[in-house]
Amino acid sequence: MITLIVVLFCGTAVLVDAALGRSPHADEIEQLFQRPVNARISNSILIDAVLDVPLLVRKYRYPLEVHHVRTTDGYILGMHRIPHGRGRNNGADLDRPVVFLMHGLLSSSADWVLMGPGSAFAYVLADQGYDVWMGNARGNYYSRNHTILNPDTVPLFWNFSWDEIGNIDLPTMITYVLRHTGKERLHYIGHSQGTTAFFVMGSLRPEYNEKIISMHALAPVAYMAHSGSHLIKSISELSNPLYTLTRMVGIGEFLPNHKLVTWAGQVLCREKAISQPMCSNILFLLGGWNEDQHNATMVPVKLGHTPAGASVKQFAHYGQSMSEGQFRRFDHGSLLGNILLYGTPQPPRYDLSKVTSPVFLHYSPSDALADVRDVDRLFAELGRPVGKFRIPDDRFGHLDFIWGIDANKIVYERVINLLRAMDVHG
Repeated sequence: MITLIVVLFCGTAVLVDAALGRSPHADEIEQLFQRPVNARISNSILIDAVLDVPLLVRKYRYPLEVHHVRTTDGYILGMHRIPHGRGRNNGADLDRPVVFLMHGLLSSSADWVLMGPGSAFAYVLADQGYDVWMGNARGNYYSRNHTILNPDTVPLFWNFSWDEIGNIDLPTMITYVLRHTGKERLHYIGHSQGTTAFFVMGSLRPEYNEKIISMHALAPVAYMAHSGSHLIKSISELSNPLYTLTRMVGIGEFLPNHKLVTWAGQVLCREKAISQPMCSNILFLLGGWNEDQHNATMVPVKLGHTPAGASVKQFAHYGQSMSEGQFRRFDHGSLLGNILLYGTPQPPRYDLSKVTSPVFLHYSPSDALADVRDVDRLFAELGRPVGKFRIPDDRFGHLDFIWGIDANKIVYERVINLLRAMDVHG
């Protein structure tokens, strides 16, 4: 099972013009291959697969700022900002509403830009007049740093789940963004785990609800009692034993960027490779089968930026949510541990009634990770739910919200209309 997931998240690598920068593993990949990697493939695709977010955004002539912020427990988080768009909305002196984007599990800020101008949501928002900020959760490629703990040698670095991401990381980043921009409130858009973390924040740090103009949950994940993916269910059943085992042997990181995986992805998942359909099929297995929304040509770019790294504990926490059918804090597996941390034998549930930001849920009936019944339950328990929107494509899958060919038309246009309405009336 783990081997299957590793194959899924194969990265890509290729030599890149020195003016643009090289992949962190470019030299090693070249040695493995003993020649430039797949020169027959589109140069643009290959370059996009290995450029980091700042270089990728600048390649397409958008402005990009890199910001870092330190959490109260010492994690150093990277954020990326596209302060304005191109064309008619490229005036740097205009006052723009702020939108904060938060990625899903094993992902990074790259999710919002890798599909390119006109398709990727960050570019679309910037071109529509928004000041776009993209967060990165602790432990991923852009936030793999700490004031004291070394992620490569100190397992304690990885002792976190999405509870800490929602309780600490999001408030830290949002506070920084508001102070830097001089704004009092911002819009929040999350995908998958980016929605989970928001609901954690709204529950545990309810004062942050006042800082949110509107929250848009793409493929919202809180309750997971009805998750329909057999693969994900199998992984969830293994998550707690895997977490226990990795703690015993001192391993806490799951699927970091690795040069061999990068090389394998470039070979197996490139366009017209005989094995490329296998890569697409594994993506379908996890994210839902929807060939109409799948751009196979972009698989090397997707896998060039994903996985971005996560902790084993994040998976274990989702595993608990699936098996227990509840949305609650991490269960440490012993009455003493829970009592010391929470004051109760069982981990407390997140009180969704405290999430009083205006919340809009955007969901699909084919999303195996955000079943309609779980979305309905979430909507009913939120403190201030405003809208629940079913995607007008019954085959729209979990990953289609960020990578779908028609995501702009089907999802983003509606979200932007809602943002504008909230800017006027919110």
